[in-house]
This record gives sequence, C-alpha cells and structure tokens, in this order.
Amino acid sequence: MLHPRAYKVTVAWTLVLLLLGSVVHATESSLACPDWPTCFGTMVPEMTGGVFWEHLHRLVAGGLVLMFALGTWLARREVTGRPWIMRMSIAGLALLVVQSVFGGLTVLYQLPDLVSTTHLALAFSFLALATVLATGTMHGLPAPMDPGSRLRLRRLAGVGAALVFAQSVLGALVRHTDAGMACPDVPLCLGRVVPPLVNVQITAHFFHRVLAVIVALAIVGLAGWARGVDLPRSARRALDAAAALVLLQVALGVASVLTILDVAPVSLHTLVAAGLLAVLVYVASLAHFAPVSGSGTVPGARDADVSAVDPDRNPSVA
Repeated sequence: MLHPRAYKVTVAWTLVLLLLGSVVHATESSLACPDWPTCFGTMVPEMTGGVFWEHLHRLVAGGLVLMFALGTWLARREVTGRPWIMRMSIAGLALLVVQSVFGGLTVLYQLPDLVSTTHLALAFSFLALATVLATGTMHGLPAPMDPGSRLRLRRLAGVGAALVFAQSVLGALVRHTDAGMACPDVPLCLGRVVPPLVNVQITAHFFHRVLAVIVALAIVGLAGWARGVDLPRSARRALDAAAALVLLQVALGVASVLTILDVAPVSLHTLVAAGLLAVLVYVASLAHFAPVSGSGTVPGARDADVSAVDPDRNPSVA
C-alpha cells in the first residue's frame, strides 16, 4: 500500500527540513532572500552564501507540501473504512499551508520573534501528526498489551511528548529572541543557581534549562519504568532510544553554550529535539493502536514484536 510508505517518508523529510531551518538561523541566513516566495525575484537564484541555505530550505519545504499532497490524493482509495486517515491527512495539508505562510511572514516582517517561534511550533505539530499517521498505517502492530500497561504507556509517552513540544517551543523563543548566550556559563546562569530574571532573554534561557532537566528526568524515568513492565520490544527499544536522545540533547545544549552557538551543535540540538518528539509520539501511538491482551484477536502473539492486526477491523483497538 502507498500511504504507509508515504507517511514514513514524510516524517524523515520533516526532520531534514527542521535541520535545514536550524542551519538557516544558525548561519544568519534567514533574510538572505529578502522577498517571498521568490528569492531576489526569481525561483532559481544563485545558490551561494546564505542564499544557498535559505533557498534550499524553501525548496525542501515546497517539496514536502507537494509530496504530502500527492500522497494524500493517491491514498484516498486505499483508506476505505479508515476515514481518520484522510481527516488527519487533510488536517496535515492545512497545517503545512499555514506553516508555509508563517515562514513567508518571518521574511516579509523581518523575523518577528512570535511569528518565527510559531513557525517552528507548527513544524513540530506537523511532525507529530505525520508520526501518528506513519504509526497507525504501518503493516504490523505491536503484540497485544495488558490494558493497564497499555493505558499507562499511552499517557506517560503522551505527557513526555507534550513536555518535549513545550521545551522545543521555549527553545525556539530562546533562539529567536537572541537569548542563546543570555546565560554564558554552565551549569550556573550568570554565576547563580537562579539568576536575576530582569529581562526576557535571561528568563527564557533560564526556564529553558529548568524544563530541560525536568524533561530529561521524565524520559529517563519512563524508559526505566518500561524495563520493568511487560511491553512489546518495539516500545521498549523506542523508549531506550528516547532516553539516549534526551541525554544527547542535554549535551548538545551545553555544547551550544560552550562553543558560543556554533552552527553544528545548535543545528543538531533542534534535530535531536524533533527526533525525540517523533519517538515519543510513536510510542504513544503504538499504545493507542495496540490490541488489548486477552481479547483473542492474535492468539500466541504476546511474545512477538509485531502482529498483523488491523485496528480498523478489530473492535478491541481503541
């Protein structure tokens, strides 16, 4: 079937786009093309300097919109009996269009902080939506899960994803208000555990660090909890990956400050945040679509990693 592959490609494409967007800002290329949607009045400008990164980012963004629109149109006949797929796909298209408009506004109004931050928030929202679609349409689903563990996993992974989303939006605010070096020392901030919160830059940076600690503890704790619970291997491995990613994310945040916002750690900081969000949404989606153990739908499949369960034909799937 077409749509599972298309949605997986969409997730990967969105991650690349987010990385490029971070490179654009880190290299101060955001206004290299002063007009929109063209670049110096043309769609094929000379790809040098900042124009290379800014226009490449636009081309990849345009490609994502076209690819997702084509995939949605081609999949319309393949989702009979599963109307939620088309509803979410159409919502995804609308989200992409709005996000593209905000991208244009960031250029036309010369990078207003709230517009630029909203631009990234919409991109992360689309990534989460695409991840749900990719998970819900995959050919195999996890082995049946105990009802209590299934519900707890869905809630905990969902809370983790929400925390990462909030942290990422706060990070975008730090980036777009030029607060990345508001606290130039690590682990203290201006030599204090709690710095004087005298302006937006220091306040945003400090609370970004505080929330980072909370997110790291929550995700590492979730991965530890998963090791003591009977869950599908795919879910446990994904949570182990999430724990590794969040520790890497903290390290990249520290490296960003110590290198005075070098392009590599700053750009990877955004990419890892996006990857972490996708992993947690994937786990929450696995729990949502997984059948309940004891329902008799997949006898003997409890120790298997995946099973050929169709959530739309199985009434036990919530």
